[in-house]
Amino acid sequence: MGPAPRCERAAPGSSGHSGAPRPACAMDLSVGYVARGRTLLTRRMMAQPDSDLEEDALKEDLKFYFMNPCEKYRARRQIPWKLGLQILKIVMVTTQLILFGLSNQLVVSFKEENTVAFKHLFLKGYSGVDEDDYSCSVYTQQDVYDSIFFAINQYCQLKNVSLGTLGYEQDEDDVSGLQICKQQYKKDTMLPSNDTLNIDVTIETDCIQLEPQMLATKRSGDLKMINSSFFNFEFYRLIQVEISFQLKGIDLQTVHARELPDCYAFQNTITFNNRAHSGKVKIYFDSDADIQECKDWHISGSIQKNTQYILVFDGFVIVSCFASLILCTRSIILALKLQKRFVNFFLEKYKRHVCHADRLEFINGWYVLVIISDVMTIIGSIMKMEIKAKNLTSYDVCSILLGTSTLFVWVGVIRYLGYFQTYNVLILTMQASLPKVLRFCCCAGMIYLGYTFCGWIVLGPYHEKFEDLNTVAECLFSLVNGDDMFATFAQIQQKSTLVWLFSRLYLYSFISLFIYMILSLFIALITDSYDTIKKYQQNGFPVTDLHEFLKECSSTDYSKEPQASMPFICCCRRRGSDDNLILIN
Repeated sequence: MGPAPRCERAAPGSSGHSGAPRPACAMDLSVGYVARGRTLLTRRMMAQPDSDLEEDALKEDLKFYFMNPCEKYRARRQIPWKLGLQILKIVMVTTQLILFGLSNQLVVSFKEENTVAFKHLFLKGYSGVDEDDYSCSVYTQQDVYDSIFFAINQYCQLKNVSLGTLGYEQDEDDVSGLQICKQQYKKDTMLPSNDTLNIDVTIETDCIQLEPQMLATKRSGDLKMINSSFFNFEFYRLIQVEISFQLKGIDLQTVHARELPDCYAFQNTITFNNRAHSGKVKIYFDSDADIQECKDWHISGSIQKNTQYILVFDGFVIVSCFASLILCTRSIILALKLQKRFVNFFLEKYKRHVCHADRLEFINGWYVLVIISDVMTIIGSIMKMEIKAKNLTSYDVCSILLGTSTLFVWVGVIRYLGYFQTYNVLILTMQASLPKVLRFCCCAGMIYLGYTFCGWIVLGPYHEKFEDLNTVAECLFSLVNGDDMFATFAQIQQKSTLVWLFSRLYLYSFISLFIYMILSLFIALITDSYDTIKKYQQNGFPVTDLHEFLKECSSTDYSKEPQASMPFICCCRRRGSDDNLILIN
């Protein structure tokens, strides 16, 4: 190998900035330096610790996770499937609820109208309006007998007097009739004039069964003579008389709504209540309707075809909710894995545990709400399909499931509105004020319960709104909202001057305390949280360890990448400067 080339010194007066060409050896030397620098840089990058690469990857994943759907699309061209599916689900679930509500409205109206018709049919002298929690009342012994036999005669002549599609309950080959039971004390001797009482509180129950065939051949007088021992009431020891019977009915109005008809079994009970022995017998009428499957029905026309279309639509709702359930569950699982990575990394590098607030940042409450809504919608849709096919009659349970799921779906829309500062104040204010409001309600609830028990025990005998605890609680809540104040003051009975004075002190103190103090403090708590959120929006929110970690992120600014046109999702073409985005979880 020959000697290394020597570099000749430049002639005097020459300069490196002159236009004269540089020596060949100088050019070779500079190229060598550049190549050596690149080699060192490559070696340095290859020798970078794995912890730094892990940190960069974690920061990039965290930044991407806390983006909204539009930013995720600009960053990685990830189509917001969950956003589109939620919009589609809102339309489908709402449409399903409206269709079920219209069908359920027919069921409710049929039950209510039949109950009113039964009261007019079987209650003698019914005025059309219930007196209180009971339908009507009688005050003489003859009125009790007349009311009982009136109900029996109307039951016997049901097909001749009723305007509805009603019939007797039939059990296999036999027709179940009308049952009359009376309850009375075993032994009772009372002489009110001498203040003498001899009573055995043991209750005796005696019942008779009257078949429709027998009632059709007997008159009320003959019936009383045949069962004279039973209908000879001793009112001084009589507690109550109960008449119960079952009727069948068919709801034909669903046919006009292009649906299959429903068959009903009505369990009716007429109760003559004499427990108080006050000279007033209260008559209660209770009708419990049970929807049953119709037997041997045949309906021609397009009703069955229309039902199939509704069942297919319910199937699409179930599929869409199931897809939403899978996507949201997957997002929560990935978020928990990302949380675990961040917690472990923070513990290894900084030797500190992540605070509870930063851990909760990874749990997206909206996804949990969507999952609950999807589960309820799937179960409710399956029940709705069974009800539509007349295999199930649980209208109430299905209504609760579909109604609650639709409520959650519409509440979930606030999540997407919350990406913009002008719509985000409500959610942030609720989140900030909720802990303080709950603590405040616990304290105020103790005072409220004290007033409830006090009003019930003192004012209950003198005011109808304080007769039971539930009514007292409702009355006091109405007073807090300023409703029905004058009527509450005016309806107190002035039989006792002491109680009347106490009622004034009780009502004035409650209204003053809750309206002027407690309610004002309640509003002040929410107003204070609102003012705090407004200050945070102007001056910045408190920075946690997670936020500081994300600030150090040196990943690419996705918002400055070239955008692809996507006309069907307008928000995906927005820039970061369009709105002050605030993330909520």
